[in-house]
Amino acid sequence: MPHTLDPDLRRALAERVRYCHEMGIYDFYRREPQFSESAAAAAETDDLDRSTFQELREEMAAKKSAVVATVADENIFEVVTPKPEHGITDPIAALKLIREDLGDCTRCKLHKQGRKQIVFGVGNPRADLMFVGEGPGADEDTQGEPFVGRAGQLLNNMIKAMGIRREDVYIANVVKCRPPGNRTPERDECETCSPFLMRQIAVVKPKVVVALGAVASKSLLAMNASMSELRGRFYDFMPAGARSIDPNWQGTKLAVTYHPAYLLRDPRQKGEAWKDLQMVMKFLGLEPPKKPVE
Repeated sequence: MPHTLDPDLRRALAERVRYCHEMGIYDFYRREPQFSESAAAAAETDDLDRSTFQELREEMAAKKSAVVATVADENIFEVVTPKPEHGITDPIAALKLIREDLGDCTRCKLHKQGRKQIVFGVGNPRADLMFVGEGPGADEDTQGEPFVGRAGQLLNNMIKAMGIRREDVYIANVVKCRPPGNRTPERDECETCSPFLMRQIAVVKPKVVVALGAVASKSLLAMNASMSELRGRFYDFMPAGARSIDPNWQGTKLAVTYHPAYLLRDPRQKGEAWKDLQMVMKFLGLEPPKKPVE
């Protein structure tokens, strides 16, 4: 009787391989099937005849074939496909190619749930510092630029408090279309859209990426942890599935802090967010202002 791989096992395997890809692991190798010592002893003593032994080998080979089929069905090798911006040294031109590749995107359901326009990203294409949020809101959807509403005004103040200007940094989101009702982007939406963000990061090559909020942090780090666990340290980060044209660029540092929209709801956490930004400032060699901007 042919062996059918359990659906839960199929999903778990696909998730594991996808996780490996996010960690930069693309090559996989198969080991020859191992049998228990008792089975091997039985085979040697003829307690298990050759035909039964062969059936066991065939069954294990069928399992491996099912694994390979699962990998192919999930389309998880698409991340290694060369991108249009590869080989382009000018980050302005490279970002333009990524935007053209994104097109009038219909890759996930957000395109038919009331968006007005795609919100790609804005700022210095050679920025040392990049901020990543979760997705555009109503104001961003109207103006086509990330962080222009109330949360955007607070982010501007946070950037100014660091002693730099908004135009000195690059700002983008995990998803490029507004979720209806400003709801949290769903996992499949993040997975569909985040490859474009990874390509933006690889082109800009910032020294530090600041993930704003839980959605951005978990999407970039592929870690399911609380904000309190993620904050307060730097992570070595290389954008998954994207490669920089600069062979000397070995990735960036990633820091986690609260989303400005959350800080508007709970101003008591502004002090904690300021600690995160001070950590970033120290790494970048920015001179801390005498007094943080409120």
